[in-house]
Amino acid sequence: MIVAVLSGKGGTGKTLVSVNLASVVEGDSIYVDCDVEEPNGHLYFRTEESDKNVETISRLYPVVDSSKCLLSQNKDACAKCVDFCRFNALARVGERVQVFDQVCHSCGGCYIVCPARAITEEARPIGHVYDYKVGNTRVLSGQMQTKQAFGIPIIAKILEMAKGSTLPTIIDCPPGSACTVMESIKDADFCIVVAEPSVFGAHNMKMVVQLLRLFEKPFAAILNKYVEGAENPSETLCEEENIEVLHRIPFDVQIAHYHSEARIAAEEEDRFKEMFESILKRITRRFGGEM
Repeated sequence: MIVAVLSGKGGTGKTLVSVNLASVVEGDSIYVDCDVEEPNGHLYFRTEESDKNVETISRLYPVVDSSKCLLSQNKDACAKCVDFCRFNALARVGERVQVFDQVCHSCGGCYIVCPARAITEEARPIGHVYDYKVGNTRVLSGQMQTKQAFGIPIIAKILEMAKGSTLPTIIDCPPGSACTVMESIKDADFCIVVAEPSVFGAHNMKMVVQLLRLFEKPFAAILNKYVEGAENPSETLCEEENIEVLHRIPFDVQIAHYHSEARIAAEEEDRFKEMFESILKRITRRFGGEM
């Protein structure tokens, strides 16, 4: 079974839930960190760098040979590549075509439509993926290079590495509800939305819920930093939207202490282990699958 853990914003406790769920799975498990912009799962599943299998991920970017481009010969020439690109990654600037790498989606369309064959594609590294094992947990993660704006190829590679495995898999998704989140949840059997008790947290949680309903994914919520009797906009949203609450993780200084030191709470105290085991049991009983 594949469980994806999401949050509307950073800091809600998504990684806290993810690493603890992966650690309490009986037998072997897979932890997948798809937050390739700010990955931190590796802090909890520590190992020597020499024990990690590392692979470089590259993307193809268009390169325009101005000497072949028809614009350099005739200012009224085609510029078909510019017209084709729906992402506006190419622009007509005087007698040449300018490429904006930051918005290029590497679709290859400009290369195909260029009648003068003035465009070639150049592979450039955008990041790395890591594959290693700590105890019973296989850890798959990725890291974008600085100045990159498109992490989906890295996420796709990580998920491909996990695909086909029969082991229980926990996916630690990027925060928010953008394209990277959509890529992360596409093969998930069940999704957990982790929310904090704030107006901002509830607002962003609602966007994630809309996304999950659009994808027709079964899901439930975990309310983190929970204080009995205190105002909780996220809990109110769950009541209004008829969202099942899997668990309410109490506001506990000891959990925060372990988490701040990159220690897995379920491995430190039995009460936390029992709490996350109960969450897994609820998922398997309610939605089927094996964990």
